Amino acid sequence: MEIDIKKVGIILRKGSDEPKVIAAELQGWFAERGIDTVIDEVSVGLDLLVILGGDGTLLHVAGEASQFAIPVVGINLGDLGFLTEVAKEERYQALGAILAGGFTIEKRMMLKTRLVGSEGTTDWHYALNDVVISKGNMDSLLQLSTWADHEYITTYRADGLIFSTPTGATAYNLSAGGPIVHPSLRSILVTPICPFMLDSRPVLLAPETKLTSRLLAQQNTDVKVISDGMILWDMKGDQVLEVMASDRTLQLIGSPQKGYFEILRNKLGWGGVSRSKAEFSGEM
Repeated sequence: MEIDIKKVGIILRKGSDEPKVIAAELQGWFAERGIDTVIDEVSVGLDLLVILGGDGTLLHVAGEASQFAIPVVGINLGDLGFLTEVAKEERYQALGAILAGGFTIEKRMMLKTRLVGSEGTTDWHYALNDVVISKGNMDSLLQLSTWADHEYITTYRADGLIFSTPTGATAYNLSAGGPIVHPSLRSILVTPICPFMLDSRPVLLAPETKLTSRLLAQQNTDVKVISDGMILWDMKGDQVLEVMASDRTLQLIGSPQKGYFEILRNKLGWGGVSRSKAEFSGEM
C-alpha cells in the first residue's frame, strides 16, 4: 500500500544515547527526501511513527498512535522484539520500502478499560497488550468475581487476573501459562496469575464480550490495575473493572524480512531454521 508521508515522528527509548544518535541520522535521511520530522511527539498531522527502542517504548505510545490512526514501525535496538521487528541494521532498507509502498499494515486489536464505583467512573484507558488486576505486598490471594457479559464465569482465587489481546498473548499472559494466539485473531484472553485451584484455566472469548471483575470481599489491601506495564488505579472492594475490545486499532508495520513464526522461534528459543515454501511442498 502507499502512504503520502510528509511528516514523521521519531520516538526514543529513554536512558540511552544510541537512540539519539540514530534519530539524528534518520532526521537527515528523511530531510534529504523532503520529509519533516519531530522527536518524541505524537499528534495529529503525523503520517508515520518510527520507534527507536524496544517493545516497551512502542507500548508507551500505542494508545496515542491508535487515537490518531498513525501507522507505527518499530526499530529494535536490543534483543529481537515481538512488536519492534525491524533490526537496526535493516532500518534504511525497511524505511525505504515503506516510502516506496512496499509494506503491509497489521491492524492490531486493543482493549479499553475503566473502573466503576460509588465514587464515580474513570475515563477509558487503552491497552495494546493487556490489562492486569494484581495484588501488591499482601500475602492472601485475591478473590475476583468475574463475568462475561451477563454470564458468571467464576470467582478466581489467584494472585491476579490478566485480560489480554492476541498481541499481548506472548507477554504476561504467556508467562502465566496462557496460550499463544495469532495476532490476526480478534479475541480476549482471561488468564489467572498463580491460581489457588490448578484447574482454573485460561479462557479465550469473543471480541464482542464485555468482561467485568470485582473483589469478592472488602480487602483493604494494595490491589492495582495495570495496563501495558503502567499502574493506572488502586482498586477498591466497591469498584468493578470493565474490560472490552476497543474500536481503535494499532496500525503496525512489520518487518518484510521476518514472519510471525520466525520471531516466535527466535524470541522463545524454539530452535530450527527458516524453511522455504518449496521445501515444505517437497519441490526441493
